[in-house]
Amino acid sequence: MSNTSYALIMLAAGVGIPVLAALNAQLGRLISAPAAASVVLFAVAFLCALVVVMLTGPAALAKIPSSPKHLMLAGVLIAFYVLTITYIAPHFGIGNAVFFVLLGQLISAALIDHFALFGAVHSPLTPTRAAGIAVMAAGVFLTQITGRA
Repeated sequence: MSNTSYALIMLAAGVGIPVLAALNAQLGRLISAPAAASVVLFAVAFLCALVVVMLTGPAALAKIPSSPKHLMLAGVLIAFYVLTITYIAPHFGIGNAVFFVLLGQLISAALIDHFALFGAVHSPLTPTRAAGIAVMAAGVFLTQITGRA
């Protein structure tokens, strides 16, 4: 696949994040149980992922027990995201919640790339790259203060 394809797929994933937040927050509010709404989300996600694994390479599941256990923490992080966005978004707003998530992503992505953590491709945090991240962070900030006066 080309970098353009990767970018478009990730753009679609990015579009899905606030939609996920809005849908799950609404379900949590509707049933008065944000944690239960998160369980539903994970059950549906699990089934979708399972179908993909079964279609593309179920033998990979046998390798999981021998994989480093710290890699399983990714599941804890996604649970933290889903639970917090489901609880907080109805009170704080989808935009506010997702924009602060985005700010956290900018910071952590820069650190992960700079230090090549978790097997990431090394991409040093140059002054130009830092300025670009700062501009994106400023944009996120401006979206939150515009119209609040």
